[in-house]
Amino acid sequence: MVVDYKGRIGNLIRDARKHRGLTQAQLAELLSTSQSAINRIEKGHQNLSLEMLARIGEALDSEIVSLGAGPTHLRVQGPTTLSGSIEVKTSKNAGVALLCASLLNRGRTVLRQVARIEEVNRLLEVLDSLGVQTRWLNDDNDLEIVPPAELDLSRIDEAAARRTRSVIMFLGPLLHRADVFDLPYAGGCNLGTRTVEPHLAALQHFGLEVKATDGSYHATVNRALEPTRPIVLTERGDTVTENALMAAALHPGTTTIRNASSNYMVQDLCFYLQRLGVRIDGVGSTTLVVHGLERIDVDVDYAPSEDPIEAMSLLAAAIVTRSSITITRVPIEFLEIELAVLEGMGFDYRRSEEYPARNGHTRLVDIETRPSTLRAPLDKIHPMPFPGLNIDNLPFFAVIGAVAQGTTFLHDWVYENRAIYLTELTKLGAQVKLLDPHRVMIEGPTSFSGAELVCPPALRPAVVILLAMLASKGTSVLRSTYVIARGYEDLAERLNTLGANIETFRDI
Repeated sequence: MVVDYKGRIGNLIRDARKHRGLTQAQLAELLSTSQSAINRIEKGHQNLSLEMLARIGEALDSEIVSLGAGPTHLRVQGPTTLSGSIEVKTSKNAGVALLCASLLNRGRTVLRQVARIEEVNRLLEVLDSLGVQTRWLNDDNDLEIVPPAELDLSRIDEAAARRTRSVIMFLGPLLHRADVFDLPYAGGCNLGTRTVEPHLAALQHFGLEVKATDGSYHATVNRALEPTRPIVLTERGDTVTENALMAAALHPGTTTIRNASSNYMVQDLCFYLQRLGVRIDGVGSTTLVVHGLERIDVDVDYAPSEDPIEAMSLLAAAIVTRSSITITRVPIEFLEIELAVLEGMGFDYRRSEEYPARNGHTRLVDIETRPSTLRAPLDKIHPMPFPGLNIDNLPFFAVIGAVAQGTTFLHDWVYENRAIYLTELTKLGAQVKLLDPHRVMIEGPTSFSGAELVCPPALRPAVVILLAMLASKGTSVLRSTYVIARGYEDLAERLNTLGANIETFRDI
């Protein structure tokens, strides 16, 4: 019995290590022990003290071995046919950007119907540690943010900051708040080396200089420097554009940003900044002209728009389970290319007339899906900056391609290794061939069958695996699903309201 117990703990530690993308040697280095010791621990051949369990939990940045709580897993019974109606939640990526942007405002910000996801929770922990007062106002997820007169940057919650990539968007607002500050390295999805260089290249125009020290970015600001010519972004990245926008918002004068992203979260940030009194010309285009203010101190109320990636997730769920469901509040202008591709593959659906989102700008529709027999597209599917197919929607075409007749090619040219995670679909019966770290070939149609998998350490591929499990015969288990909770609010429970059979459980 003792051996079995140690074995179970060893399996939990192994799964958590893999979930973090660490080798045994890397975990051993974090714990100042040997790889052979980690190997013995994971095989259940090593006695562990409570102190060592706590150290392992801290090293893995996980609740895996926290006292009283193990990781959350999902058990899925399939195959599933979904029915009913579901409403798209507000945008994850807009929500986290607006939380960072709230630091620009010395007044009270209320954000309406913010998605209560782990990424938001981590940012709230960081904001709270700086002295910002945050509170949920009601069951509608309205969130109030009130900053202090002075931020206490010396007390930043490093543990929370390291569990999110979004913390890098503090650079733009904080350069106006302090001449010198440290920001912990960002964490979040394990998607390869996503350099911070484009951020630094954009923000150096405002006098920001950043040096990487042991575990932190050390930032200094030269107030004598300010933009003297248009800022040309070297990549049309969403967070890079947002950082530049936030820096420009509190720069008195006019700042022009070229090669800017015009994606959904950037537009939401622009609309919020406009509520703060910042004039921005060119919203929705790749050239933004920002007329900044010296000081922003207003009470503002803003409702971010709905999440097109969640809408795509729900569309994929309906497609792979051949279900008729109604998806309401779909931000259609950020899904038009995806829907055009799906139409070419034979997807049958109906959509309502357009109506405005609560922000007064974004166009929404309701979509009714129909069971459809799909065929693979003739050309490869690849992402492009908006208005092209969204990079975060590309992984869903892996599971869609798996149920289509023929060969589907996906080219993920942005991330170094996200395509690799899509090969996990083979464990459920799909034929997914990795051509290189950026390209996969999917042969369909697939008869999915249940299996047990560890959640990939990247948000969208993790959800793709879950959707495939909905269409799989028998019982599937998806282990260590924290990464899904980073970007989706109660996804399993909401799918259950449509008729899915997903059970949340823990080992110990």
